[in-house]
Amino acid sequence: MTTMTFGQALNAGLRKALDRDPKVLLIGEDIGTLGGVFRITDGLQKDFGAHRVVDSPLAESGILGTAVGMCFRGYRPVCEIQFDGFVYPAFDQIVSQVAKLHFRSRGRVKMPMTIRIPFGGGFGGAEHHSESPEAYFLHTAGLRAVSPSSPQDAYLMVQQAIACDDPVVFFEPKRRYHAKGDVDLDADFAAAAPLEQARIERPGRDATLVAYGPLVPTAREAAEAAADEGISLEVIDLRSLSPLDFDTVAESVRRTGRLVISHEASQTGGLGAELAAGITERCFYYLEHAPVRVTGFDIPYPPARMEQHHLPDLDRILDGVDRVLGRPNSLSGLED
Repeated sequence: MTTMTFGQALNAGLRKALDRDPKVLLIGEDIGTLGGVFRITDGLQKDFGAHRVVDSPLAESGILGTAVGMCFRGYRPVCEIQFDGFVYPAFDQIVSQVAKLHFRSRGRVKMPMTIRIPFGGGFGGAEHHSESPEAYFLHTAGLRAVSPSSPQDAYLMVQQAIACDDPVVFFEPKRRYHAKGDVDLDADFAAAAPLEQARIERPGRDATLVAYGPLVPTAREAAEAAADEGISLEVIDLRSLSPLDFDTVAESVRRTGRLVISHEASQTGGLGAELAAGITERCFYYLEHAPVRVTGFDIPYPPARMEQHHLPDLDRILDGVDRVLGRPNSLSGLED
């Protein structure tokens, strides 16, 4: 095992993929000489050359359009979108072309493309630098979407995404780039848990707490704090946002009878709504309380000095747990 930051683990995973398959290419703004604004691709152009780690113009639609052509030629491009809020100029390329070409060509054309998007807040970014746009892509058939939460998952899942023949939108929780963890650099990505499989981070019996990406460490902290009060929370890291691993979550909810879902994105139309609806359909007679969502608010992302009020934190998640357990909470007396 090697102790690495989340960002270093991503770099190591990209390096492995480049070394393993000469058809893997990286393309993005400032990813070569600079190594990316978060230094995730640091040193890769030096070692693999400018023809495989390509500095692109400042044009996200151009990055994605070029990558589509690369896929037609049999390459496996990895596109870096510098910040989450910069992906929208490429939205048409992603949902109209990338997501549909395999179906449109009756299987003749594959789109083995990985789209890396640093997402979420918590690091004091300016406007357009702290978005959570995942719901837009989850609604689009033909795209996979995943979000690792630990250095080990970052290392393995980025390799799995690159090896996948489907287009994968790879959401990287930017505020966790410097979080450290043990990484097994000898682990085989092909033998790891499937890309679409959720993981039980912590077993529990009283309620199921589901999170992904940046909020998984917060969910673990909430479970530890709840344990001090005798409450046993089962924490699930979704890992895959599309497709959703309903089986793992449903199995947990059938045991606990309660579900809390947390994500940074706004509540309305978010992944939490889909998960709550799907689990209600599958586990209606097992639920002791309606699923509860603890999310960002339905507002444009606030200024950096106010983001701590917008992002779900330990207290807000525990308040959601109190709601599903019927304990006094911030909505006591208001829900009826």
